[in-house]
Amino acid sequence: MKLLALDTSTEACSAALSIDGEIKQHYQVAPREHTHLILGMIESLLQDAGLKSSDIDVMAFGRGPGSFMGVRVAAGVVQGIAFAHSIPVVPVSTLAAMASVAMQETGQTQVLAAIDARMKEVYWGAYCQDEAGQIVLQGEECVVAPEQAPVPAQGEWLTAGTGWASYGAIMRSALGERCVGSLPDCFPSAEAIARLAISAYQNGGAVTAAEAVPVYLRDNVASKPKSAL
Repeated sequence: MKLLALDTSTEACSAALSIDGEIKQHYQVAPREHTHLILGMIESLLQDAGLKSSDIDVMAFGRGPGSFMGVRVAAGVVQGIAFAHSIPVVPVSTLAAMASVAMQETGQTQVLAAIDARMKEVYWGAYCQDEAGQIVLQGEECVVAPEQAPVPAQGEWLTAGTGWASYGAIMRSALGERCVGSLPDCFPSAEAIARLAISAYQNGGAVTAAEAVPVYLRDNVASKPKSAL
């Protein structure tokens, strides 16, 4: 199976190509450069593999939460390619992908992933790795004020993501000694998204291009403050 995965949801921009489980990735931390970088990354991966976009069997992307514009970039590119060639798409949570990256780097199996959502909030998700190696969400993903983050009452947890860089002192107070480490500069990656997407696809998690839409979590993501009267 040939799977192309993209992520532009945070400061990091990445694309990965999985061919029968062997994954190659282009990854760069480059805020506000995703639109210029992502197409070149895709072209390079396909060219190196001797493939065309029409040869791809499945596409995957970081569906959010994350940067409003960033998530839209990946969704738009994936939809364009998938529509053109009738390719199924697997949307993958960027919080889950970030938790996966953190687990790969540290060997920890419980991660509290938090992305700075601006407006004094964080995008939040708690993830555990089960005995089969699957990344499993505990509870629900949400966008909350740091002091209201639903920190689990039990267990030891690794913290990961820019939410911890911005509000770690507030959120870590609820963890105390149960915090086993922190990766505040951890970002999701297309490679992690590819690995999660392979499993999801095998379990029927693909959708059509039309259904491959971003998940923002915040209803008023595009709203602007009203001027004072």
